[in-house]
Amino acid sequence: MSSFKFQEQDIKGLILISPFCVYDSRGCFSKPFEKSVFAAHGIDLNPWEELRSYSRKGVLRGLHFQRKHSQDKLVQVLYGAVYDVVVDMRKGSATFGQWRGFNLTAESRQLLYIPKGFAHGFLSLSENTLFSYLCGDRYDSESDRGIRWNDPQLAIDWPLEQISHPILSEKDVKLPTLDSFLSEYGSLEYLE
Repeated sequence: MSSFKFQEQDIKGLILISPFCVYDSRGCFSKPFEKSVFAAHGIDLNPWEELRSYSRKGVLRGLHFQRKHSQDKLVQVLYGAVYDVVVDMRKGSATFGQWRGFNLTAESRQLLYIPKGFAHGFLSLSENTLFSYLCGDRYDSESDRGIRWNDPQLAIDWPLEQISHPILSEKDVKLPTLDSFLSEYGSLEYLE
């Protein structure tokens, strides 16, 4: 039997979580979320909606965020594997504009807690990836924004050698650079 494990990262509020799991000859029983346990570790997630995406290998989604109704998220790979990336967009944050990447797999069952005020995206590294997002606020199409996945200023080290080429939506291809976004809107107002 294993209990929850919370690993705080070097960017404030970003936490990698190993869920509660019980293993036996039949397999595994897992609890990925318990409000009181998360609250005891400084995570006050009040789920509004759960979203799931299904992606084939090479699909790159992101980097997305909302200017209003900023969503904190608890993300997990249910099937497959991804390279998950977050960028701190919080106004006044000491780590503003810094990114971190995480290898999340269904086998590891790890979750990543992403506070409000971060851009988020991932690259699917397996042929069939099912990804879950437990979001702390509603989706708001009016304030849905993003920044370019390959912005030279961010210099994100995506594991592109593991795929033949990135597959992006039309929307994601047209996303602005961080500098262009900041020129038009400024940083995100939410900061814990």
